Formats: sequence, structure tokens, C-alpha cells
Amino acid sequence: MSETVKDEPVKIKAKDRMAKPRNEMPLNDPAKRVTNFEEVPIGYTLDQAQAEAFRCIQCKKPDCIPGCPVGIDIPAFIKLVEEGDVAAAARKIRETNFLPAACGRVCPQDKQCELVCIVGKKHEPVAIGNLERFVADYEREHKLDRIPKIEPDTGKNIAVIGAGPAGLTAAYELRKRGHNVTVFEAFHRGGGVMVYGIPRFRLPLEIIDEDLKLLEDMGVNFVYNMVIGKVFSIEDLRDKEGFDAVFISTGAGLPKMLGIKGENLNGVYSANEYLTRIYLMHANDFPNYPTPIVQGEKVAVIGAGNTAMDVLRTAKRLGANPVCYYRRSREESPARTEELEHAEQEFINFKWLSNPVEFIGDETGAVKAVKCEIMELSEPDESGRRKPMPTGKFFTDEIDTAVFSLGCDVNPIITDVTPELTKNKWGIIMVDKKTYHTSMKGVFAGGDSVTGGATVILAMGQAKEAAKYIHDYVMGNFDYELAIPTDPIAPGVVWEGRFEKAHREPKKH
Repeated sequence: MSETVKDEPVKIKAKDRMAKPRNEMPLNDPAKRVTNFEEVPIGYTLDQAQAEAFRCIQCKKPDCIPGCPVGIDIPAFIKLVEEGDVAAAARKIRETNFLPAACGRVCPQDKQCELVCIVGKKHEPVAIGNLERFVADYEREHKLDRIPKIEPDTGKNIAVIGAGPAGLTAAYELRKRGHNVTVFEAFHRGGGVMVYGIPRFRLPLEIIDEDLKLLEDMGVNFVYNMVIGKVFSIEDLRDKEGFDAVFISTGAGLPKMLGIKGENLNGVYSANEYLTRIYLMHANDFPNYPTPIVQGEKVAVIGAGNTAMDVLRTAKRLGANPVCYYRRSREESPARTEELEHAEQEFINFKWLSNPVEFIGDETGAVKAVKCEIMELSEPDESGRRKPMPTGKFFTDEIDTAVFSLGCDVNPIITDVTPELTKNKWGIIMVDKKTYHTSMKGVFAGGDSVTGGATVILAMGQAKEAAKYIHDYVMGNFDYELAIPTDPIAPGVVWEGRFEKAHREPKKH
């Protein structure tokens, strides 16, 4: 991508790089894609990827690296893409990220690495996520070797509970260090939220299966259909089954509801149930699979986060005309910019400043309408957040299906039967903020179990950190007395430390 004069490279000025327009991701046509579950983004070509990589100015102090929860050396891999050495770029990413294909697709780059991109101060930020996806797809399509160096066998056995992003990352990091790792998963397959919560049009199943196969090829053992807390307790694993340490990564799978009248009517779902039944149990393919889901044409989705976008877009593909109800405005929507735009492209209807207060049922006990109060936003508070205020005005819409998408609380199965595990009032497992050690000796936790519902990449970042200290613990280099947790990590908030910088407010320009 660089010009040469007499074989000497001409240094391209940063302003010339930044002046190049961002290479937007090619997408499948909205009118066609709402009829199937094929992936929406098409992906960069090599030329498009190199053109986008050219826009990176290779900052001396890049904010994007601390802006990534797993610490990818972003400028280094982008430079390799610009030079056309995609295989080397893949190796560079894999130094710190076990799930690049998934992260390139579902991570909120607009709120993390791209938010603090220096190019983005005056222009559109470098499309870091799109480039990561391109490199990961190139690696998979060209069948490049992905198995890392594995240290000699330590003889130590570690149990990982949960095969979601945090659990899989912990297993990868611990196996690299030479430990014997067994992953216990309650469902019949691995992947966690990436399988049951994220639609195939965002994250194809074969990508997750490739990552699971990589772990199996590395020697990680998987035990499926195993509910820890029911079949075995944490004490059983640690004291009877021969595990030297335990890592809890059971996620946040307890749906939040509004507590309003009528939410127990037939046809009212949580997003967790709705998406799980479709993407893990194939409820959309009845009678080929014996797990039907009842869905009408008028689907109301409550909430406007990423999961709400997934529900809306899934319902559309199943033949409904879904409507999003959110008590704030579009500007306050917590969804990724890309996901919100994709939903709008797919003819999804949005009713902003609408707060459901009651579901109305028919004589059979099925939901038939939703009553909403019209809201207005207050002036911004000290944090800049505008609070939704009731107006006393209402409207009622006919519906035949409703889906709550208001986030999830921590899965309570383990904590309910393990009083030795200290938790806070939200049911979140308390851990030491540095080591991720819990109140039980030799037991660690990470991901949504310690933050509440968050993101794939945040869970991975915590698992990477926890793996370091699990290794120290089983190898006898860990001061347990200094790792007893005293304060919980607040739900939904990035823990203190090196990622704090990435979540500052963007500068005005």
C-alpha cells in the first residue's frame, strides 16, 4: 500500500491516511436477508481490508490496545494486514484472543477500541472489528494452524464450569500452561450465549464449532449435560473429584421482568427463553424438532439493547411484524450502532419513549394487547444521562406475542447451594478484583457471574486474567490470604484497572 521511489519507501503522512473514507462492511440486501438466517455482513475482500488498514496511523501511544478487554496489539495486526501478510496478522491476534472470529462479529467495538481510536477524533475510526473478522475468516478459510504451544504437563487438574466465552477462554489459557482441563456444561453442546443467545445471522454456528474443536485438539475435555450444583457440588469437584482448582463461568441466565400486570399470560416470553428455544432447540423448525414455539404476527419486544435487536430481527425472519418498545429515545439505546442500523434496514418498527405498564389477555389467557405510557426525557444529569419521565398519557396496541429483553441476572443454581460462596444482593459472586478468587479456597469466577450480564469480550478479558492466578494457585505461588474478596464488582460496570480509559466519554468534534 506504500508508494516507492528508487526502491525506497515514501513515508505517508498521517493526515493522508486519515483522509481516506472508512470502508464500510458490505451487507446482504435487507429485503432478501429477512427471509433467511444467513449471515448479514458479507465480509471484506483482501483489497478492502488493506484499504481500511491503510487508514491506521500507527499511533506511538495507541489508546485502542487498552481499549480492548483482551489487550490485542491492534496497530501491529493492522499493519500486517496493510502489508498483505494476513497469516502473520492472525498469529498476532491469537497471542491474546482465543475467539477472534466471534469477537470481530459481536463485540461492541464502537464502545471500546474504536471509541478511543485517534483517527476517530476528526474522522470515522478505523474499522478494527471488521479487520479482526477478516483476519479470523482468512485464517479459517485457509486452514492455518491455530494450535498454540502447550507447556509440559503439570499434573494439575482444573474444572471449568460453563462452556461460554469466559469458560472457553479460561480452558484455552490454562491448557496452554500445561494443566489438565475439564469443562462442565449444562447444555448438550458448548458455546454458551454465542450459541443460544446470538442469532446465526450474526454469528454462524460453524465458527463456534471450529473454536470448540480447537480446544478438543489441544486436549481439553468436555462433559455435557452436566449441571454443577445439582449432580456435583463445588465441594465435590474440589474435595472428592480430584480437581486442584475450580473456575465458575456460568453466566447470567436469569431473566429480568418488569413485574407488571399480565406478564404471566400465554405468549409472553423472556428473550432468554425465546432465543434459546430457537437457536439451541430449533423451535423454529417444528416438526423436524419437537420443540415448537408459539409466535403470532404482532410481536412486542420490550427493550432496545443488543439482545432486543436479536429478538426483533429473529421474529422478522419467522414471519412476524415486530415492534420495539423502549422508554427512552433512540439516542439512549444501549444496542451497538451496527445492530440498531441493521434492524432499521430490515423494516423493524420502533416506538421510542414508550413504557409498557400492562399486558391485557383474552378469555383463553393469551396476551392480546399491551398498554404503554408515553414518556419524556428529563434534562441530562451529572453523568449526562436523561431520565425517562411519565407524562400520564397512554396508548394501547394489539399484540399476540411479547418478549422481555431487559437483561439477565446471574445464574443462581450454584450460589443457592453453596453458602460458602459470598454473593451480593444481586446474586453476583464476589471475587477479588485482581485475582478473581472467590470466598472459597481454590475457587475462582469470571464473566457474567461476577459482573452481571455484559459482553463476550469482557467475559473473555476476565477469564484471561483469572487464568494467570489459577495457574499461580495450583503451582503453589499464590497468597490466598491476600485474595479474599471484600467488594463486589458492580453489575454491568467495567472493573477498575487498565480498561477504565477505554470507557471514557468520546470527545466532542
